[in-house]
Amino acid sequence: MEQTYQYAWIIPFVPLPVPILIGVGLLLFPTVTKNLRRMWAFLNILLLNIVMIFSTNLSIEQINSNSIYQYVWSWTLNNDFSFEFGYLIDPLTSIMSMLITTVGIMVLIYSDNYMAHDQGYLRFLSYMSFFSTSMLGLVTSSNLIQIYIFWELVGVCSYLLIGFWFTRPLAANACQKAFVTNRVGDFGLLLGIIGFYWITGSFEFMDLFEIFNNLIYNNQVNSPFVTLCAALLFAGAVAKSAQFPLHVWLPDAMEGPTPISALIHAATMVAAGIFLVARLLPLFIVIPHIMNIISLIGIITVLLGATLALAQKDIKRGLAYSTMSQLGYMMLALGMGSYRSALFHLITHAYSKALLFLGSGSVIHSMETVVGYSPDKSQNMVLMGGLTKYVPITKTSFLVGTLSLCGIPPLACFWSKDEILNDSWLYSPIFAIIAWTTAGLTAFYMFRIYLLTFEGHLNVYFQNYSGKKNMALYSISIWGKGCSKIIKKNFRLLKIQNTNSSFFSKNTYRSDENLKKINRGQPFINIIHFENENKKAYLYPYESDNTMLFSLLVLVLFTLFVGSLGIPFNQEGRDLDILSKWLAPSINLLHQKSKDLTDWYEFLKDAISSVSISYLGILLASFLYKPIFSSFKNFDLINSFIKIGPRRNRWDKILNVLYNWSYNRAYLDVLYTTSLSGSIRELSQLTHFFDRRVIDGITNGVGVVSFFVGEGIKYVGGGRISSYLFLYFSCLSIFFLLFLGIIPVEFIR
Repeated sequence: MEQTYQYAWIIPFVPLPVPILIGVGLLLFPTVTKNLRRMWAFLNILLLNIVMIFSTNLSIEQINSNSIYQYVWSWTLNNDFSFEFGYLIDPLTSIMSMLITTVGIMVLIYSDNYMAHDQGYLRFLSYMSFFSTSMLGLVTSSNLIQIYIFWELVGVCSYLLIGFWFTRPLAANACQKAFVTNRVGDFGLLLGIIGFYWITGSFEFMDLFEIFNNLIYNNQVNSPFVTLCAALLFAGAVAKSAQFPLHVWLPDAMEGPTPISALIHAATMVAAGIFLVARLLPLFIVIPHIMNIISLIGIITVLLGATLALAQKDIKRGLAYSTMSQLGYMMLALGMGSYRSALFHLITHAYSKALLFLGSGSVIHSMETVVGYSPDKSQNMVLMGGLTKYVPITKTSFLVGTLSLCGIPPLACFWSKDEILNDSWLYSPIFAIIAWTTAGLTAFYMFRIYLLTFEGHLNVYFQNYSGKKNMALYSISIWGKGCSKIIKKNFRLLKIQNTNSSFFSKNTYRSDENLKKINRGQPFINIIHFENENKKAYLYPYESDNTMLFSLLVLVLFTLFVGSLGIPFNQEGRDLDILSKWLAPSINLLHQKSKDLTDWYEFLKDAISSVSISYLGILLASFLYKPIFSSFKNFDLINSFIKIGPRRNRWDKILNVLYNWSYNRAYLDVLYTTSLSGSIRELSQLTHFFDRRVIDGITNGVGVVSFFVGEGIKYVGGGRISSYLFLYFSCLSIFFLLFLGIIPVEFIR
């Protein structure tokens, strides 16, 4: 066992050879390297599997031994200053390593097909490998300096991955926005690290916790200064985990490839902020004010993320705001001191959200192949709908992830979210009510996403955010009943007329009748070749390839069974569940008691409220986005009843307010643009004016004055040396007489 921990230092460095070899290969042998790109993908997956096996072994030993291991080496020694470089293996490290490797492997397998036709495939693979190395280095770091180094490397990788398609203006702006926003939090993190080193004289976590707790116990610290330093440390987590008010980068980060969204915005990068707060919780827990700030930021993020997800049309942006809300739940749990609940929800949410992002990528991949669908249309849920019979496996896996995130038993997120809600009732009834209400909103917007994407039937109308006309709450499927004839008719006209302007797009297509395929239970798929591009398009969406579906099915298994980690199996209550055994060393470090087995009757009674609000949200989403009545006639009567009189006016006002708030991102982007960006522009213009008119004006003025003085004196001189000497000695004599006082100063005046 001891030998296993001694070799744990290799964990961050195992995936590193892939980007190095790809870079050297592209530099020296570009053609061969590009032709062997599938080999690089296989090597990357193989190396990450090695890390996963090693991390699994460490996790098993952590559960069995309940120990914390730390190995350090001296890096610099200078008088009283000593900096050590090493690694720390504890339950938090093993949990994060398992999440990074398992989700990373599934994303890499998925990406092999999703990114197969992209010219930047090798660049994508290099970024992914280096990102995995940075994240693994972050979670195994033993001190704050190492944390900061890998923290910045993770930020650089996210910048490169979000802006992977940098030729698109939206992607270029999104990666810049993410980078700048995270710099705000990272600067605070650096100041906090410096502040705590000044207080304790150490960067090492174990020494830092011990020294700081002794200082607090002996009342030898300045409380306001300590709170400020802790808040600065927390600022780094706020930016990285997209907490209010530094959350604005997360939805724009969806401009990157979908596998990136599944990896860095579900299980790794956004989880880094949660990891940092969990790592430093022994430091924060003795500062009551900072714990209150953490819980307050968490509950605000929970509610804000849920409300902003209500009216999103882009499927990935809707999931991004969902991620923001769920990260708020984790931050709330950490602020309440519920270390176990936060990490439990981190585990369950990572697999569920990775499944949802990869499922959305499968839908986008299918929609992009449909003739006439551009990338911006393929992510718009309003233009989807009715995909159930075309992508049944994707639909089923997406439904499992949706139900899990809604907190429906016995799926993964039910166990962790219910635990956070129960802890919130003990912490603050106000926070508990907000968290409980948000659980219902989560079920509503998640089922809205599901129904818009895979169902899409005609239902209730409401006024759009401009208030000028009525529009449908959801999409009307072009794949649904009665629409296929229109598509086929236009498609036949397209083939006969061969015009540049068509029902689908402005391009010219050529149809090959020999490539028609008839699938069981599915209309024919017609492959269309572009005349001017080497692409294929289909008349109908189709299911993704097996490699993509394999990742979805594996994540479905995780979503179904990973919640069992926190379920107590011993009915007599003598033993704790697996997760509590796993986290025992960290919980002991926090001086907390592990939770005993809860009576099943009490557990079910507490779960009724959370499950009930979730089912209420699902029912409301079904009422608005899918007919729940047997005939449309009865539904039209209710719909017309809503439209009549003052009821309709109140209904429109409520929906317009909610729609405006959600669709416009709570106006925070506008606020930041006008207040921050506008102020910075005005300040820069003022500085530019001061530099040109004042600083440059003085310098240029001295030169101009010297020029004119020289020009004036030039005409005084006559060129005779005797005259110059007479003038010189005359002036010198006058100054000498003045100095001696022979000539009074008043005489000169």
